[in-house]
Amino acid sequence: MLKSVEEAEDTLQDVMLKLWYKREQLLGYTSVEAYAVTMTRNACLDKLKSKKHKHGFDIQEMELDSGVLTAQEKMEQMQGASVMMQAFDRLPEQQRKLILLREVEGFSYEEISERTGLEVNNIRVALSRARKAARATYLKLVNYEQSI
Repeated sequence: MLKSVEEAEDTLQDVMLKLWYKREQLLGYTSVEAYAVTMTRNACLDKLKSKKHKHGFDIQEMELDSGVLTAQEKMEQMQGASVMMQAFDRLPEQQRKLILLREVEGFSYEEISERTGLEVNNIRVALSRARKAARATYLKLVNYEQSI
């Protein structure tokens, strides 16, 4: 919405600070996530309104993303996920396992170390290599599909 990473980060930090100060009141909300999203959107709009007065920027001209995907976007997303799964399937077993534990299950490096018996540094290196290999395979598959 703000078209600037720095402004977006500043705004998000402000919202997080407000949420922190209201942390005890948040228990009364049924969806804290929805409340946080609304606060963030409103903070962005406030920032844009203040820009309008400073720079003549019209908030009505700004295109807002509703977050709802079109049928074509959904199809592209599903195809991208399918190709990514093919790329991960082509990784060696150990790399697939590490990616699964770290990215899907959300385990820390230390927890992965306990489960696999590998050292943390070895895990970091293996994950880095796995990501690079998966990315390269993904790009090859995507380029192959586009050339057909």
